[in-house]
Parts: sequence; C-alpha cells; structure tokens
Amino acid sequence: MSGHSKWSTIKRAKGTADAKRGQLFTKLGREITIAARNSGGDPDSNPSLRLAIQKARDNNMPVDNIDRAIKRGTGEGTAGALQEMTLEGYGPGGAAMLLQILTDNHNRTVAEVRSVFTKINASLGEVGCVTWVFEQKGMILVEVDGDTEEIELTAIDAGAEDVKVENNVIEIYTQPGDFEAVRKSLEDNGATVSSAEVTLIPQNLAKLDEKTALQTLKLIDKLEDIDGVQHVFTNADFPDEALESYRTQ
Repeated sequence: MSGHSKWSTIKRAKGTADAKRGQLFTKLGREITIAARNSGGDPDSNPSLRLAIQKARDNNMPVDNIDRAIKRGTGEGTAGALQEMTLEGYGPGGAAMLLQILTDNHNRTVAEVRSVFTKINASLGEVGCVTWVFEQKGMILVEVDGDTEEIELTAIDAGAEDVKVENNVIEIYTQPGDFEAVRKSLEDNGATVSSAEVTLIPQNLAKLDEKTALQTLKLIDKLEDIDGVQHVFTNADFPDEALESYRTQ
C-alpha cells in the first residue's frame, strides 16, 4: 500500500508541474462519456457517472466540458466509437502492470502500447495474468499539518476499512460502496481532501532496486502519454531514492 500511495503522490506533483491539462481533460471526459453511455446521463441514478463527474471537478475540469462529455454518452456525439479494454503485462523487474483503455482505434492503441513495453524491456501478457493482483478500493488522501487522530476517527466512523499516515498525508481506504459516504463525512468535518477516487490497489508489492524502479517509472510515464490509455496500475514498490530522483527530473 505504501508504495502505491507514494507513487500516486509523486504523480500528482509531476502532473501539476508538467501541466498536461488538455490530456487530463480528454481522459476525464472519456470516463464521463462511457459512464453516461453505459448507465444514463443522470448522476443521481448513475453512481459511476457521479464519481466520474466528481473526479473531473476535483481536477478543475470546466463545466462545459463535463456537459459535452455527458451528452456524447447519451447519444449526442460519437461515444459509440469508444471501446473499453484492458491490457496486462510485466514491467522491467517483473512488477505487474494493468492498463485500462478507452480508444476509438483498438489496433493503433495496442500497437503503441506493445512498442513502449518492448523498448523498456517489459512484456505484455495474456488476459488475466495480473488481474488477480489488484482489488478495487476507494482511496482518499487527506493532507494534514498537525494531529491526525480526529480525521482518522472520522474516517473510521464513516466506514473506512483502513487508515494509514505517512509524511503528513492520511491514506484512507474504503470498499467502493462506502467511498462517497466516507469522503462526504471527511469534507463535512473540515478535512482537506487532496485526492479521492475508486481505483485498483495492489494486494501485494514487488520490490524493485533503484535502477529498475526508474525504468518502471519511465514506462508508466510513456504509457500514460498514449492516447486511449486511461489508467496504468502497478504493484511495483518504489524505493524512496528512485521516487526522489524521479521527482527532480
């Protein structure tokens, strides 16, 4: 868990520095579109759409962009061309890699992913080869400056199943069905939620040395730059030295 959360913290810092807002909005818009296409355009009756919209708002996506994405999903656009798929494989040191993809060109996206894997000494695997490594959880990160006990108790009382504290960040994990209630309780009690999403969490971690960790971080960066790759998950346990080196690149 700690390796996953440290990586997510670094990614948020790098994402802000790199200012890839257009690319981020495209990916968030696709998530909204697919959620609306699959279960309707009313967030009150569509939990997946509600979560996708909240995630977009958390990342300051303009309201007009959100509305257009919903309309594409409900038939006023080209949402039907988007395909959902999952690709799985192994990083340079054998860490599990799972990619969630939304693309309008299946063959192009698979070819681009395969090319990136090959160049960085990684390999694609068969369907299901690493799915078992990951479990769907709600993950909420709260930044604190001082005592954490009140926030921890609030999260537990609201239904959180696990709470960890590391480097002034409280990591809160929930079952997917409890995610919204826990987040709302935290915000109602004044907590500063810096990140919140229903995501895939590795059930075990693969320890990497610094060199292999940096190769894996480079692999993730290049995969996330591919149009159509929505999310990249890994169970790599990155050493602090590698994360610090990556942060300053």
